[in-house]
Order: sequence, then C-alpha cells, then structure tokens
Amino acid sequence: MATNKFFKSLLFTLTIAISLFGFCIENSLAYPVFAQQGYSNPRAANGKLACANCHLNQKAIEIEAPQAVLPNSVFEVEVKVPYDTSRQQIGANGKKADLNVGGIVILPNGFKLAPKNQIPEEVKQKNKGVFISPYSTEFDNILVVGPIAGKTHQELIFPVIAPDPEKSSDVKYLTYPLYAGGNRGRGQVYPTGEKSNVNSFGAVQAGQISAINTTEKGESNITIVSSTGTETTQIIPKGLQLIVKQGDLVKTDQPLNMDPNVGGFGQEETEIVLQKPERIIGYLAFCFSVLLTQIFLILKKKQFEKVQAAELNF
Repeated sequence: MATNKFFKSLLFTLTIAISLFGFCIENSLAYPVFAQQGYSNPRAANGKLACANCHLNQKAIEIEAPQAVLPNSVFEVEVKVPYDTSRQQIGANGKKADLNVGGIVILPNGFKLAPKNQIPEEVKQKNKGVFISPYSTEFDNILVVGPIAGKTHQELIFPVIAPDPEKSSDVKYLTYPLYAGGNRGRGQVYPTGEKSNVNSFGAVQAGQISAINTTEKGESNITIVSSTGTETTQIIPKGLQLIVKQGDLVKTDQPLNMDPNVGGFGQEETEIVLQKPERIIGYLAFCFSVLLTQIFLILKKKQFEKVQAAELNF
C-alpha cells in the first residue's frame, strides 16, 4: 500500500510538472520525494518544515513576494539560497561535487502553481530546466523544486496564480501567511534514520587507535582498543578526511574525521494580501476627492483674498 501510494504521488508530480512547464527534468531522483513519502503535510504544528529533519545545519535564506496581489493575477515568489559557489560537498560516491539546491513554498489555500500559458516568457527563460511541482494532490498550494545545480540556481522562482474569492467561497480577501524553505547541499540523515556520509563520525568507544586500514572501496577501517582490551572496528565512509592517526587516544563520541558538511537548510515566512479591486478603486476615489477638496479650498481662499483686497482699495 505504501509503495503504491509513493508511486502514485511520484507519477502525479511528474505529470503536473511536464504538463504545466514542459521543462526538461534534471536529477529525476528528486529529494523532495523523501518528504512527500514520509510527511502528508511538510509543515509541523510548531512551524518546522520537514526538510530540516534531514538537513541539520541552519543557513539563511531570503524570500521575496509582492505585498498584495489581485484575484486571478500571476506573480512570482522568489526564494534566494545564497552560498559560496567555490565550496564543494562530498557526493554519495565519496567524490567531491558541486552543491545542489532545493526549495519549498507553502502558499495560502487556493493559491497554486500558475498554468504554463499564463507564465511570462522572462520567467520561463529563468526557469528553463527547472522541475517545479505541487507537493501532492491534497496540497497543491505547496510547491517543491530540486535538487538542481546550485551554481546557476541560487534564486528559485515560483510562478503562482492567485485565487478568485468570487468563484470560491473558501477564499476571502484577507492577509495570509506564506512560508518558504531553501536548502543547499546534501542531507545528513536519510529518511530511514541512517547517517549519510555528510557527517562527522564519532568514536564508538574510548580507547587507543590500534590500526587504520583502507578497504578496496576506499573506506577507512578504524580499530579502537579500550582500557579493558575490548576491540571495536568502525567504518568511515570514502572521501572523508580523518583527523586521527594510529596510536591516538580517543574518547567516546570524539570526532574521527573533519565535518564535511558545507550546506544547510533555512526557512522564512512573510505575508501577502489578497486585495479586492473595489477597495483599490474606492481608495483612489477617496484620494481624488480629497485632492479636489484641497484644490477648491485653495481656490476659494484666493478668491476671498482678492475680494478683501478689492474692498480695502475701494
């Protein structure tokens, strides 16, 4: 049952992305699928986004969105994921690789991904090769993207269409919260709870390192002998730089390698107003009436001053 649900969700994601954008898909093994499979709603009651459960480092992001939008209008939500592009991460194969980025935007109910025919050409060009899709059939107001190349996509643009309260009774002309998250680099924890190789591995016991051997796969086998003579061997994944050597004394949980994590996840929130057109027209009419009133008062004052001057001269 769980497997069928996963494949249905994945098929829905691919179908929506292709039908709406027609973009080529990079890195089809999309990491957001992990969250889609494990969390029906990616935002917990305390506000924490599911991405933070695997990407443990905190890094800042920026979110840009219009302060107010009109019904049925298309606008952009931009999530900026800045980082030093000269930095590289450890890939799953233990080799150095450029960082990838990903993002999530949680829109108010009724707001959703804009149809392809309503997206400006400029946005289409910026998003060329980018895979954006709804989180699920249940939450089409939640959009995810990634992983994609970070060097060319530090600014993630989500084209969104606003709902029309005149056509949907569930939507009102109100101020709504908007949440966003952005990540750069690989995660430290897999959905199964296992550590990835983007971690600092600590000693499983205190003692002296009696041997460090390299396996055919490039992994490091570290043997630690405790004061009681208990011998344990632990494996450090390929590509990680050791900070200990044979003969060193280590304590329990003492790091054996340098922390390779150069990425991190961040989340921000802002507000957006679904504005009623009649309110804007009414406000403009009010401002215009105030302006006319001021003009008439000035003209009247000038006229009164001329009458007073004429009477004095007479």
